[in-house]
Amino acid sequence: MAKLVFIRHGQSEWNLSNQFTGWVDVDLSEEGVKQAQNAGKLLKESGIQFDQAYTSVLTRAIKTLHYALEGCDQLWIPETKTWRLNERHYGALQGLNKAETAEKYGDEQVHIWRRSYDTLPPLLKATDEGSAAKDRRYANLDPRIIPGGENLKVTLERVIPFWEDEIAPKLLDGKNVIIAAHGNSLRALTKYIENISDADIMDVEMTTGEPVVYDLDDKLNVVSKKKLN
Repeated sequence: MAKLVFIRHGQSEWNLSNQFTGWVDVDLSEEGVKQAQNAGKLLKESGIQFDQAYTSVLTRAIKTLHYALEGCDQLWIPETKTWRLNERHYGALQGLNKAETAEKYGDEQVHIWRRSYDTLPPLLKATDEGSAAKDRRYANLDPRIIPGGENLKVTLERVIPFWEDEIAPKLLDGKNVIIAAHGNSLRALTKYIENISDADIMDVEMTTGEPVVYDLDDKLNVVSKKKLN
């Protein structure tokens, strides 16, 4: 059986300050670094030997992967970065304080923006300040696929092609895979591999810095799932 490990990045500076982050490239907080290092310790204790690593193109996920792999003496394994594993794009909400946004628009509206499966946040235009269209790391993408905002449904739609084309073949070949990414990109993958309903996925949380270990059979069905803590 192949092993698949998910790690949501450690606490970021904007997690700490309670801001919507999305595709904004913020760093880990001091606590986030400790969480990522602890993930590496837990992985070392588990004895899992990885063959391939995947992460997003955002610093907080990349550093989490590196701290975790360093902690389990596997920093050398092949690594692929992709925008398709980025956090959900929070559109015009990015950078706003969540509590202040709730005061302005109401708790219910902010809850819908954060938790609805298919409701989009207020969108950014490509010409708006902070648009990913101005970021060099996305310069080779067709401008039409750079989002101005995403919900979980759209996040799932851009994550799954990468899963099917890149990650699943490795697992089917018996390779052990680690993915360090974000709360919503990992929730999208969780929904897909566990066949979770649109309604039930809203109650699934990913804890920062906590490795989630799956054993998968030769059809990529989940045989077992456990959290390392």
